[in-house]
Amino acid sequence: MAFIKTTEENSKYNHLERMTVQELLNNINKEDKTVPNAVEKAIPQIEKLVQQIVQKLKEGGRLFYIGAGTSGRLGVVDASECPPTFGVSYDVVIGLIAGGDKAIRQAVENAEDSTTQGWEDLKQNNISNKDVVIGIAASGTTPYVISALKQCNDNNIITGCITSNKNSPLSLVSKYPIEVVVGPEFVTGSSRMKAGTAQKLVLNMISTTAMIQLGKIKGNKMIDMQLSNDKLVNRGVQMLMSELKVARTEAESLLKRYKNVRNAINHYKNEN
Repeated sequence: MAFIKTTEENSKYNHLERMTVQELLNNINKEDKTVPNAVEKAIPQIEKLVQQIVQKLKEGGRLFYIGAGTSGRLGVVDASECPPTFGVSYDVVIGLIAGGDKAIRQAVENAEDSTTQGWEDLKQNNISNKDVVIGIAASGTTPYVISALKQCNDNNIITGCITSNKNSPLSLVSKYPIEVVVGPEFVTGSSRMKAGTAQKLVLNMISTTAMIQLGKIKGNKMIDMQLSNDKLVNRGVQMLMSELKVARTEAESLLKRYKNVRNAINHYKNEN
């Protein structure tokens, strides 16, 4: 099957500059509504990759996201949210972006075109065959990402990808490709829109499912979350009150003593 870059095809809408604000918003929303359906079709692919991730993480491995531009930023966001949400170390899920941390806020010229830097960035993090690397690229043609995954394959490292084009070069180099075909963007070629939304949804699914499988959630609560602000402390207190059937003052005392919801629950149950 020939590779067709649907992310670069002409928008189904024209003369955007003539539309009212309401028309623009309604049409963008109309397109956005199609994204979850495209993600749903990719669930079998997502499942295969997540199963590999869970196994490697249970064995002490790590999960890497690697991308450029919007794709790289979304990977960095998902990785950075895992420690406060699930209480894992910052070196369990790692996001790498072409051009380094500066590229999170500013475009770094030609960074995504390098065919060597992706692997160098992984090597700086001591990548090994205990780990899993997911390349993220809406187009599926980003050299920085593709070349990194090729090197991973050569070193027996599990590779996956998230892309919005079928049969892209990135899909073909990934052992576990995820293809979420969202079609042409509202603004032609602006893959920060539907393709970016699809990437965010898939990343949510991957990290959340993996962490639940690793036991980081009890019932439906984030009992390993980091208590980094008043809102989260209050949430932790509410969890303890609900789980242990104790008064607020006792829940607050337990949380203050043990610094973590899971620890507080375990110690309370062991002592009572």
